[in-house]
Amino acid sequence: MANIDSKDPPPPYYPTSIHTLPPLKSYEEVVYGVGPGLTPLNHPRYIPRYPTHVVVPQVTTTSTFPSKKRRRCCNNNAQCFGGSGGSLLVVGLLALAIWLGVRFGTRFAPGDYSNNNHNSQTFVNPSSRLDFCPNNTVECDGISDCDFETDETNCVRFKSDGQLQVKTAEDGSFQPVCYSDWNQSHANQTCAQLGFRNSYSYKSTTDTTSTALIMTGKSSVPIQGQVKISPSCPNQKVVSLQCTDCGKQQSTARIIGGTAAKSGQWPWQLSLHLRGSHICGAVLISPDFVLTAAHCIPSHSTHDLKVYGGVVSLNSLPSPYLVEKIILNHNYNSTTHDQDIALLKLKSPVVFNNKVQPVCLPAFDLSFSHGTRCWTTGFGVTDVDKATVSRELMEVFVGIISTGLCNSRHGYAGDVTRNMICAGTLQGGRDSCQGDSGGPLMCESGNRWYLVGITSWGDSCGLKNKPGVYTKVTSLLPWIYSTMQQEKP
Repeated sequence: MANIDSKDPPPPYYPTSIHTLPPLKSYEEVVYGVGPGLTPLNHPRYIPRYPTHVVVPQVTTTSTFPSKKRRRCCNNNAQCFGGSGGSLLVVGLLALAIWLGVRFGTRFAPGDYSNNNHNSQTFVNPSSRLDFCPNNTVECDGISDCDFETDETNCVRFKSDGQLQVKTAEDGSFQPVCYSDWNQSHANQTCAQLGFRNSYSYKSTTDTTSTALIMTGKSSVPIQGQVKISPSCPNQKVVSLQCTDCGKQQSTARIIGGTAAKSGQWPWQLSLHLRGSHICGAVLISPDFVLTAAHCIPSHSTHDLKVYGGVVSLNSLPSPYLVEKIILNHNYNSTTHDQDIALLKLKSPVVFNNKVQPVCLPAFDLSFSHGTRCWTTGFGVTDVDKATVSRELMEVFVGIISTGLCNSRHGYAGDVTRNMICAGTLQGGRDSCQGDSGGPLMCESGNRWYLVGITSWGDSCGLKNKPGVYTKVTSLLPWIYSTMQQEKP
């Protein structure tokens, strides 16, 4: 978490006395021995920003990695084949897969083919398998046609006033749901469908659109199978649904600019640890799910990952949350940094208290204009010259920067995609930094805090015209909700 005088820009992140590699146009995660029973290292050691391969048995490497970095792995129930015989077998299986895809239709599906061992973590790369769907598949009709039910994901979304919108097979578009026949059972079932355990609240809101959805009385199918098109709703009242009581701070006192956060101030901020050391931030979005950056997931020893919540000091850690499954976005591109996001499913639900609360996921239409004051937090470095992670949770306010300005020739020259958002100052000085990756960029609206971005990359820290770049959460909402639905508890 950098708060640097822009008149005196910091030196390159890799001083020659520490590291001989040239500066990189990305964040590297700094790992120090700050966990229980570990002695801090004299020099930083680095976890590569982009995993080159994964050696956990259940892993299949992503197709976006360069081929020279791929590593063939086997699961516990299979053997690797070598030589020309193995190559011919692979070719044959590939041909069969292509034929099946043409014959029955295919799509990518979250999940894995490994056995379900609850004593260890499972690493899932969604692009590692295909979901088989028949050619007559109908999406969002409440009936699962595909093997992994992907035809019934991305059928629910939320508007900025909490308005519930459902996509149906009738017209293939999202429509609001009439409030007149809605009840608590419908609310609970809809939120559970999305990966939340129950609903928190629902109410009516006004919508003047010409069409809407009314309940049909069915109850044993997903919400998209329980509704049908109606010309209008009684009194134009539609459902506003909230699945969690999110985005509430227990402590609001703060001093602007690169200061230590207070307990309960950012209760969704998490610390991701590998072998007892902080490597990245993460964000709590529900009792069972955590978001972080895809590049934070190490290429080895994923079974050693632990998540800590309610932490404002790495010197005082509570009991960790254990990770059951790690799911990388199948479109994550380690070269362009695009869609840098991963979802962690916890082994047991988090019990919320005044120090641990979820942040709100934004509505699909929620946006914050250039100059909006937001905040980012983390345990990252506060002095790029020393490159040591902070033991205290730090906070800094940053302004949203339009993609046009961020992508100017003086800035990132087109490297910022539509799935990214920039925040900081063009003058430099206030920025996230190494070790903050995976943590939140948060903006407030209606007395609740929304997760606008996930710390992803940048050119050094706090440089002029080089603000922090964050994964844009609204762009990834379909992936987040569909993955939560696939992995719901």
